[in-house]
Amino acid sequence: MARCCLILGDQLSIDLPSLQLLEPEDVVVMAEVWSEASYVKHHKQKIALIFSAMRHFAADLRDAGREVIYIELTDSENSQSLVGEVERLQIAHQFDAWYVTEPGEWRLKNEFEALTSRIPVPFEICPDKRFICSHEEFNEFLKGRKQPRMEHFYRRIRQSTGLLMDGKDPVGGKWNFDHDNRKALDRRETPSRPTWPVDPITEEVFELVKTHFADHFGELEIDSFQWPVTRSQALQIFDHFTKERLESFGDFQDAMVLGKDTLYHSLISTSLNLGLLSPLEVCVAAEKAFRNGAAPINAVEGFIRQIIGWREYVRGLYWAYMPEYKDRNTLNASWPLPSFFWDETKTDMVCLSEAIRNTRQNAYAHHIQRLMVTGNFALIAGCSVEAVCDWYLSVYADAYEWVELPNTLGMALFADDGVMASKPYCSSGKYIDRMSNYCKSCRYRVKETTTDDACPFNYLYWDFLHTHRERFKSNPRMAMILKNLDRFGSEKLETIKAKATAFRDRVALDGGDTRVLPEGRLL
Repeated sequence: MARCCLILGDQLSIDLPSLQLLEPEDVVVMAEVWSEASYVKHHKQKIALIFSAMRHFAADLRDAGREVIYIELTDSENSQSLVGEVERLQIAHQFDAWYVTEPGEWRLKNEFEALTSRIPVPFEICPDKRFICSHEEFNEFLKGRKQPRMEHFYRRIRQSTGLLMDGKDPVGGKWNFDHDNRKALDRRETPSRPTWPVDPITEEVFELVKTHFADHFGELEIDSFQWPVTRSQALQIFDHFTKERLESFGDFQDAMVLGKDTLYHSLISTSLNLGLLSPLEVCVAAEKAFRNGAAPINAVEGFIRQIIGWREYVRGLYWAYMPEYKDRNTLNASWPLPSFFWDETKTDMVCLSEAIRNTRQNAYAHHIQRLMVTGNFALIAGCSVEAVCDWYLSVYADAYEWVELPNTLGMALFADDGVMASKPYCSSGKYIDRMSNYCKSCRYRVKETTTDDACPFNYLYWDFLHTHRERFKSNPRMAMILKNLDRFGSEKLETIKAKATAFRDRVALDGGDTRVLPEGRLL
């Protein structure tokens, strides 16, 4: 009698802990199910990416001699849930035991834990060792800390892994070179991403997605789909990054430019989160580029910090604070998410339109577009935390709840009262103007706050600070900006408040549309 390993869609690693427990006669099960593809309306490219990568991984396992039961979405006996498929296949095959590596989402782990008491054979949930920091190690880091901070965690991981270390000291004499990574992009040409032909497996998945998920957000075209669906493609895109992009990544990692969707970013987050690449292997390769003189310290340190700092840190926070973390809403934000988040043509704010266009076309936007454009707007406008989190989880190809929720609820929306971030990541249009060329072609005036053509980011920002002043006044990182707010005087503050209120009313009245005709009438 055989045992069985259930492999989830984001666990496409040959060294998966549960897979390592199998003997040659044991079986692997993989399933495309409606419940996972539609609990939020995931971007069409995201669904296509995961299903195609799953099918390719199953083919690789078969080529290696492993027996694989693969249930496609349209299989007539598919129960359309992972738990349902385990129960159905157990009845059909009478396996001796089941193994699964811990899922990345709390809801699914709860479903599996409940299943263990119903299924008549052992159902073991194995720790996911593909991350650098275990749950136990992160909980040890949390002990005695009133507020966990990524920087402290990051240094701890640097020391434990030896990455960018000279003995006990950080390479270059500093832990963090972020100050050097805030340059606006000049007129230079940026490298094109690697391309490869779409194979018959992916073509078949495209037809499946277009047929069954036609009402989901986003574009899905063969000519523009370039997410890696195999490990070899993932290695190819990472090799391109280290050779063509890493050298300039640090300088311009916060830059935003009209029409340049990827700049010098690595484009490996989907591959990391699917399991096609491991965090340690990419960090070691980036460090090697620095040691060999192929990339400067600010670029390599900035890249490694995103992987072993932020990525590991947000996963630790997610599992340490769930499930109540998901319900936090410290600032009581409840304004409905404007419809232009689903259709960028409904706003004439160039920064938002550009970030959302990139999202719709590519299931992608880089971290500053996510944090300081769409996230910043959602924060200062007071958008519903639940709606914003669902949007981020839906629209990005690399979004899974363990990484999306802390980044959105905690970092972008400050809804966890400072667990994730030491201050709100909010700004007026000034930051966007400094880091992009968006404002040059925008109908709104980024240097104005109270006029009819003032940038909405400006009056929403100051209104947000004024509204939450009492909450923020004890935060030392907010002291300087609140002093600036206090200089405004009551008349200017009332004008700002009126502008912010009128903006929200106009957007609500027009179904989420922010566009206006030159003479000021609603479209």
